[in-house]
Parts: sequence; structure tokens; C-alpha cells
Amino acid sequence: MSGTVYPGFLDAHVHLALIDPAPLAAGGIARVLDLGGPHPPRAVTDAGPLGPRATRAGQFLTTPGGYPARQDWTPAGSVCEVARATDAATAVDRQLEAGASVIKVTLNTVAGPALPGDVLAAIVARAHERGVPVIAHAEGAGQARVAFDLGVDALAHTPFDERLDDDLVGAMAARMTWISTLDIHGWGRPTGAFARASDNLRRFHAARGQVLYGTDLGNGPLPVGLNRRELDALLACGLSPDELLRTLTANSIGRFPGALPRTGAGHPAMFIPGERPGDTDDFTRWLCTARVTPAAAAGEVGHHGSLPNPPFETEEAR
Repeated sequence: MSGTVYPGFLDAHVHLALIDPAPLAAGGIARVLDLGGPHPPRAVTDAGPLGPRATRAGQFLTTPGGYPARQDWTPAGSVCEVARATDAATAVDRQLEAGASVIKVTLNTVAGPALPGDVLAAIVARAHERGVPVIAHAEGAGQARVAFDLGVDALAHTPFDERLDDDLVGAMAARMTWISTLDIHGWGRPTGAFARASDNLRRFHAARGQVLYGTDLGNGPLPVGLNRRELDALLACGLSPDELLRTLTANSIGRFPGALPRTGAGHPAMFIPGERPGDTDDFTRWLCTARVTPAAAAGEVGHHGSLPNPPFETEEAR
């Protein structure tokens, strides 16, 4: 069968403790970034030899009583409360010792108190000292700016509860990565949060910020696998089909190549049967026929680990 091979597709925002990962490979996802869950983390060996390959954030780092400590959906052991700046290094080190490749912090003033600035700054400093990025859930007026000002490397969600001004978006694009998660705002139904997030993402992308495909899988009725609504929303925000493929095949978060599961020779790849459509409207339908395949069956797939946001590479497989 003829088709195209790509590096393993990534969902950069999932919660493995809230889903069954077994269907992901059949749904077109080879790699995941687990952005918050119990300590010790759930293994994904039951998902089979094709994946998903996972990297993790470990526990949510938050202030005492902060989000998501009081949410009903939060699995036991998922939250690490950091009360003082002097506690930051221990909290970060605990996640890394448990296998984390990124640190997740929560700045959600809508659902309770948020980390004070000195504590957040200490978390960021320790994470960077250890060579890993910090990803923030930023929700509430001004929290995305707080994250940026204090050195956070990525946002777990495109900002959705306020319109960021153009200067801030441009500054963020020069240094930060945003994970899309657009479809959680209504699951295909138009909402104000979806419109605000799309507007922010459109301007962030136009300013050449790094965008990663991510769904917040485990949050509501999302498909376990590639989400066509998320893909279509990214195209509507101005990404070209080639740029959309970059969001799916990225192997780093900014300057941190170890944050995401690796791609390339020896790792599962994606096979999409048939010819790539020239029509944009048909592109995401074709993309969603992707399935994970063993790297050996697919042939070698190029891997550019030295680039911060590598171009995808393809091979024709027959």
C-alpha cells in the first residue's frame, strides 16, 4: 500500500491517569506529554508496543489549596503544594527523581489562590538549573503575563479567558511555546472562550511563536487519538498544512529537546495511506487516517535533534 511516513505524532497535553491510553496508537497518536498526574505516575506499558511513548510533568505544583487540589476530578497524589520559595527546589527535584521531563505549575485565580511570585520564580530557577522547562496552566486575569514575566517556558493552554494585547503576544512568541487545546472550549460548539483563544493563537502564530498540538485529553468528551476539530481549529488560526504537521512532529519545547518523547530511527512512526490531498478541506480528514507503525516496518524517519522546532521529513512507503 502506498502512503507517507512521518515522525510519530504528538499530543502535547494529556492526562494519562484520566484515560485509557490503549486506543491512542490506532487513533493516530504515537507520543504524549502527560501534564499532571499522581505520584508515582501511571505506566503506559499496557498500551502495547506501539505506544504511546510518554514524557511527564509529574505532580501539579501549586500553592496550598490552589488548583487543582480541590477539584473532584483530581486523582489522589496528583498535587504537590509549595508553600514557600525555600520549598521550591525540593518540589522540583521530587518530580525529576520520579522521571519528569517538564515541571507543571498552576496559576489559576478563578479556582483558588495561585502561586506567589517569589515561589514561582524559585520553581522556574530550579527547573532551569536542572535543565527542564516549566509549563503553566494560566487562568484568570493577568496570569498569562505573570507566567511570562517570571520566566515560564510554555503555556499548557492557549490563553482563553482574556484577550492578550499585541505587544505581550509578540514578546511571548519570541520565547514561549503554547499548547493549543482549543477544542476543550465547547467540543465543537462556539463559545466565547474558544473565540478568545483562537484570536490569541492566531496572533501568536503570526508572530512566529512555537505552537504544539495538544488536546487536554481526559478533560471532557474528546476523541482518544487525533482530534479533527482541534486540527481544523489550528488551520483556522492561520497554520498551513505543513505548519500543522510541524506541531504534530515537534521533538522539543523551545530550547529543551528532552522534554518530549523522541522521534526518528528506532521509534514508532506514522503511516498515512494514499496521496496527500491538495485541498485544505480534505487535509485533516486524510491526516486523521494516520496510524502508528513500527519504525522498522516504516523505514528510517529523519530526526533533527539539534533544531529547536524541526521540519518534518517524509518518505514514500510502498
